[in-house]
Amino acid sequence: MTKNLEPETSTGTALRGRVRTVASRMRGRDRDAGAGFVEYAGLMILIAGIFTLIDGLGLDGLISGAILDAVNQVIGG
Repeated sequence: MTKNLEPETSTGTALRGRVRTVASRMRGRDRDAGAGFVEYAGLMILIAGIFTLIDGLGLDGLISGAILDAVNQVIGG
């Protein structure tokens, strides 16, 4: 007969229940709940950083000029 060496306490029982709950959330069908918002926020922060960098370095005129040249080459203008 094997004996459980862990004492039966309310803390031990609560901890096992919490671990089971977290594990079921990680594997269950709702595991991605809320992930869309976090990914969207991260993408918005990244895009804002790129625009700030372009504006801060003064590259906006250079980039728009390059795009205009590329468009003119494509349409033959």
